[in-house]
Amino acid sequence: MESGDFDALPGRTYAIGFAKSYARTVGLVDAAIGSQLRAEMDEQGHGAYQPEVSGYAPANPSSIPPRYLAWTAAGIGALVLIGYLVWRTLILNPGDLEQIAESDSTPPAESATTPSGEQNVQGSSPTPSSQGIVVLTATEPVWMKIYDAEGERLFEDEMAAGDTFTVPADANDPQILTGRPAALTVTIDGQVVPQLGTAERTIKDVGVSAAALLARETVSNPDADLSSE
Repeated sequence: MESGDFDALPGRTYAIGFAKSYARTVGLVDAAIGSQLRAEMDEQGHGAYQPEVSGYAPANPSSIPPRYLAWTAAGIGALVLIGYLVWRTLILNPGDLEQIAESDSTPPAESATTPSGEQNVQGSSPTPSSQGIVVLTATEPVWMKIYDAEGERLFEDEMAAGDTFTVPADANDPQILTGRPAALTVTIDGQVVPQLGTAERTIKDVGVSAAALLARETVSNPDADLSSE
């Protein structure tokens, strides 16, 4: 640069920028040095002269994010928000899914795993044990979620007619959430117990352990204990 060999430099902008930086380092006026260098480069045919403005430093374009990147980030944020709202709606209103599934399905045949005669002989069967095995059987397409006292999910899916789910015997206070409790047949050690609820009525936090079901049955039928004595 001192010898005036500007062809050996990367370009006019680089040369002027370097000269101004060097001037500031040694305490000279960078605008004056830049103007002198521009004039010298103009004499050698390295571009037209441009007046130097003291104190002006052009912004580095690489430090400014492109506009399309900001729009892309905003679009991704909007999609995440919409997805979260849809997910929350489905979790809090599972009955809507069941109504759609019911309209598209044909009436199922009577489940072979829960003979109708079993319900009629319930009174003559021994009282189920509070440690018995609880089985939930779908008589119609039904969505349900089973979770324990800490909220840990044990089961969550839509069951077809005839599908069964055995409540883990070691589960900590298992509970159920479903929009169609009347579509489920509940048994303890093979004996049918009263339904968990009425048709098209969502239930939540209802215990489905053998002890909880037997306690619920005793409350709904207070004469049961007297008859057993």
